[in-house]
Amino acid sequence: MLHVLYLAGVAAFAASGVLAAYRANMDPFGGLVLAFAASISGGTMRDLILDRRPLYWTHDWVLLTVIICVGVGTIVYLRFWKLPHKSLLVVDAVGLSVVTVIGARAAIEAGATPLAVIILAVLTGVAGEVIRDVLCGEFPPLLLREDVYAIAALAGACCYLLLHHVGVTYTPAAVVSAGLVFALRMGAVYLGLHLPRPQQLRPRPGRGGTG
Repeated sequence: MLHVLYLAGVAAFAASGVLAAYRANMDPFGGLVLAFAASISGGTMRDLILDRRPLYWTHDWVLLTVIICVGVGTIVYLRFWKLPHKSLLVVDAVGLSVVTVIGARAAIEAGATPLAVIILAVLTGVAGEVIRDVLCGEFPPLLLREDVYAIAALAGACCYLLLHHVGVTYTPAAVVSAGLVFALRMGAVYLGLHLPRPQQLRPRPGRGGTG
């Protein structure tokens, strides 16, 4: 179940990489590069921090095949059909929700502290998106432009950690936590929700001015 869930998240991020490349007017090769970058960057950084060897994707031919097939399939789709509105945000939210939970699970299995579990879960979820956007020339990346992104991953990581500690088994804990991440992210997208932002300070009338 764990591997199937991870394949679903990787597939979603692979599709998001191709969609981002399409929007950036890249060629098909660029689309495949971004498919791999978006799919494996977060897990790679997590495994390097946890000192897990070998890296998870270097000996998993099924995962690499999924990335290639989804990448090529998305490229072919975009060759004949128009890019659906907000499709990038939807598939990105799917990837974020699943991969965040997988990151939390991997950190718990490695014996990380609760705080480290949360940090590594969020890192696993958002790193691929950041690298994808940087390669596309999107600056600042989506993570820094859309407030309810890392926050959604943070909420999902905390939810999974809590459910794990109260004894909830893996599958329901993963489904509930991933569902929370997806709901928060898509709710923010469709409702235009943002965290409060600092307002530019303005001098009060009669102070600091000349008139």
